[in-house]
Amino acid sequence: MSLSKFGVFALTTLACILSSQEAQAAQLTYTPVNPSFGGNPGNSAHLLSVANAQNNYAPPTAAAATNASQTQATQFLQQLQSRFLSALASNVTEAIFGSNPQNSGEIVFGSQTIKFARGLDAVAIDIFDATTGQTTTISVPVLLTGR
Repeated sequence: MSLSKFGVFALTTLACILSSQEAQAAQLTYTPVNPSFGGNPGNSAHLLSVANAQNNYAPPTAAAATNASQTQATQFLQQLQSRFLSALASNVTEAIFGSNPQNSGEIVFGSQTIKFARGLDAVAIDIFDATTGQTTTISVPVLLTGR
């Protein structure tokens, strides 16, 4: 006697139903992976190699080490120069966009010459460095408001 596929399926399902037992549950417990937090000590080598593979840190270069070993006088000189350049930038900004804006002007600071000229829709700023002979041009758009 030959059984069809449906018959085999039906017999298998009937056998499973008849032999089923009562479902049992067990308490779930969490076990950490990292051995530092109570996990398996055998995981430490694998976790360390994964961490080293993801490490992007590069040791400081010689230039960074040189900056760290600068004298206080050198650091003071750099900070002073930075403050002067900041004040110069404030003066240029005030001359161009302040309460009494000028149409054009020239400011000389050491070997730097800064010239600006106001156009209809932008302010052209030329920065000339006499030591290198290099000129940098910046165009700053002017905000037009309906007055």
